[in-house]
Amino acid sequence: MTQPKHIHLIGICGTAMASLAGMLRAHGHRVTGSDTAAYPPMSDQLRAQGIPILEPYSAANLQPAPDLVVVGNAISRGNPELEVVLDQRIPMTSMAALIHDEFLANRERLVVCGTHGKTTTTSMLAWIYEVAGRSNSAFTPSFLIGGVAENFGTSFHVQPSSRTFILEGDEYDTAFFDKGPKFLHYFPDVAILTHVEFDHADIYSDLDAVKTAFKRMVNLIPKRGRLIAYDGNSNVTECCAKAFCNVERYGLAPDSYWQATNLKQQGSTTTWTLLRGGETFAHLTLPMAGEHNALNATAAAALAAGQGIPAVAITEALATFQSVKRRLEVRAEIAGVTIIDDFAHHPTAIRETLRALRAAYPGRRLFAVLEPRSNTLRRNVFERELVDSLALADEVILAAVFKSEAIPVLERLDPEHVIAALNSRNVPATLCADADAIVANIAPRLAPNDVVAILSNGGFGNIYEKLPAALTK
Repeated sequence: MTQPKHIHLIGICGTAMASLAGMLRAHGHRVTGSDTAAYPPMSDQLRAQGIPILEPYSAANLQPAPDLVVVGNAISRGNPELEVVLDQRIPMTSMAALIHDEFLANRERLVVCGTHGKTTTTSMLAWIYEVAGRSNSAFTPSFLIGGVAENFGTSFHVQPSSRTFILEGDEYDTAFFDKGPKFLHYFPDVAILTHVEFDHADIYSDLDAVKTAFKRMVNLIPKRGRLIAYDGNSNVTECCAKAFCNVERYGLAPDSYWQATNLKQQGSTTTWTLLRGGETFAHLTLPMAGEHNALNATAAAALAAGQGIPAVAITEALATFQSVKRRLEVRAEIAGVTIIDDFAHHPTAIRETLRALRAAYPGRRLFAVLEPRSNTLRRNVFERELVDSLALADEVILAAVFKSEAIPVLERLDPEHVIAALNSRNVPATLCADADAIVANIAPRLAPNDVVAILSNGGFGNIYEKLPAALTK
């Protein structure tokens, strides 16, 4: 698209869609978008860029007709705007396809994939390149992240002169007319594979289907490329077994090419020594808690080092990394109570979040407040694992399943089962209907030094503002 166009995004408040909107506007296009419910951080980012968010979906939002419509992957037939697009044959595409066509040509593509840790690892990698670019402009990156990276204050950056584009490679489907994963559109030169586990139960039938998707991604990496693959997951091992490119394993295993050793946590700081082929590569410090975050940083460091970024730049970048919004983000500290926001979408992510908080806030009472909102958590496929993860908290408050009517009864998570199982383990657990009920339940009982982890991948009834307001009052 060499000339400015009017581009409309249906489902603009998704993290990747909002980022694409900003990228298109930066290229001089007129951008509009619509969604059902706008909430931070992406709504804040869009409004700061002057991109209007039209609510709710309506055929009137496409008058006059735009030159091109980008259809978000959450949009399905019956959406009033999509029906206008189809009836009037307005040109349409997907987010991933448009990114490939408009932004990736003649660029080196570094793609971060995996069930867990993609957003944080992509943010770390982008920041490493940014720091390295201060002394060598060849490393200055363009990037697309599925969240707002605190170091940049944005989820994207397009540098016209950059030869490198860093992308978060999402395994979720692309659009209603393209049910393949988004990362298959990116054709990586180098990739990270952090973890492979069953997730997105609404589009993948089982673990084998998930593994097939990641195997296809691996199969796209050219022989000249590299794959940085986590050593602690047998599914990752299976997915990279037939790679044509060089595979470098990373993690805690002594025989891995990139090994994290002497890992120590003190409060919210993690330190470790990174070995490369058995030799010391760097002594790293990360101002974040959690072994999983150290592993994410190890993956980012491994990829960057292989692309020629020196250890000194990697060390400086990780020591100054400021995390990602909604990843262990401190939303408020009121009267000694700390409120944490985390984008927990899977029992494994919940487990690692609570483990990290235990390390960061030792000896403090930890509340886990969970909204079963992701398409995996809303189902009962991981009910036992969910109980195991939540049991790491001192007390659990569980909200009702988000839009439970959309999940067949036999597949739906039963919150009462989760509550009963936790209580049987002597973990106090309560079921509340919504955010207002949760705030009414928990606010009067919180005391100085308590830590509240709010776990959801959505707006959660605006609880992030309601709970601090109740505590202040």
